Amino acid sequence: MTFEVYVHVPFCLRRCGYCDFNTYTAMDMGGGASRGNYATMAIREMRLVRDWQLGHGIDEPAASTVFFGGGTPTVLHAGDLVRALDAVRELWGIADDAEITTEANPDTVDADYVRELADGGFNRISFGMQSAVPAVLHTLDRTHTPANVAAGVAAADAAGMRSSVDLIYGAPGESLDDWRTSVRTAIDLGVNHISAYALAIAPTTKMGRQIAAGKLPRPDDDDEAAKYEIADELLQAAGLQWYEISNWARPGYESRHNLGYWRNVDWTGIGPGAHSHYNAHGGTQGMRSWDIAHPKLWGTAISEGSVPWAGSETIAAEENIEETIMLGLRLHEGLDTSRLDGVVPESAWHGLENDGLIVRHGNRAVPTLRGRLLNDTVIERLFSFLD
Repeated sequence: MTFEVYVHVPFCLRRCGYCDFNTYTAMDMGGGASRGNYATMAIREMRLVRDWQLGHGIDEPAASTVFFGGGTPTVLHAGDLVRALDAVRELWGIADDAEITTEANPDTVDADYVRELADGGFNRISFGMQSAVPAVLHTLDRTHTPANVAAGVAAADAAGMRSSVDLIYGAPGESLDDWRTSVRTAIDLGVNHISAYALAIAPTTKMGRQIAAGKLPRPDDDDEAAKYEIADELLQAAGLQWYEISNWARPGYESRHNLGYWRNVDWTGIGPGAHSHYNAHGGTQGMRSWDIAHPKLWGTAISEGSVPWAGSETIAAEENIEETIMLGLRLHEGLDTSRLDGVVPESAWHGLENDGLIVRHGNRAVPTLRGRLLNDTVIERLFSFLD
């Protein structure tokens, strides 16, 4: 059995125009929700959750991965992140070979900060690079420079930490050459893991409103598909193989934490809006839960001694099948079709194969490049057999 811990840090120095994550720029929102005491509150939640788990017969093994995401975890003092990591170690244990990651905005860390993380047990850092083109960074409201990213990667290398960088494609005004520049710059950093995500536009964001008002062009599906193909070609030529639709790595450098999500392992989410997932344990059904989203209300619940969940639900058999399909068909290791015997007919797999959307390796259905680009279509076709 595999167990992971995710810690959400909901603070940012400023909100990027495209972001609709559960993040806040205020330093102190009251009710225990401030940057200064956030680690203390997160640790209190960990204790409440651990007690809940044991009370429900869920005794997890030592964490195989721990991931601090956000928001921008690195707006907190490095010592706060280490203190929260120490609490995970105390409550659940951390496996000897665990992958321990924090996300970082490149302009919030320096060599001393990175060294303190490494000394405290972190061994991986994921930098939000997004682009190497200043005009695109400006459109995305990012405050860092390409030089910040290079300095961060160099600091991580010096501290013995693995690095990853995240890229975003499809920003308004980004040309194909801009995108090639970003991908090549990321490769030249020498990192062993690169993520590339299509820009998603939420109507409630600053960018969403600008696009609705006609002030910025709307992202184009064909443009984004062309950029995905450019990324896949350049990254694989550089020795980084795709292992999930949006992620490429040199062999052995895949994000184990994210693979755990796609393989549907148990994970505990700590922090406002964080989600948790538990498979069946003894007499306990599989379930998912999600924390109260607003930090003030989240902090109030913790102060009252309650696990700060906004809600939870058991995972029904049909939902489990749907998740099996959606997650498996994002991975290079593919989907074990035998898990869907009696649900999806063999003719459906043949149809997807004949249309060039998957290849079959025994019982494994693996998406082709075309299948990755048309992932929603593949899933819809398989879901049609679940009605």
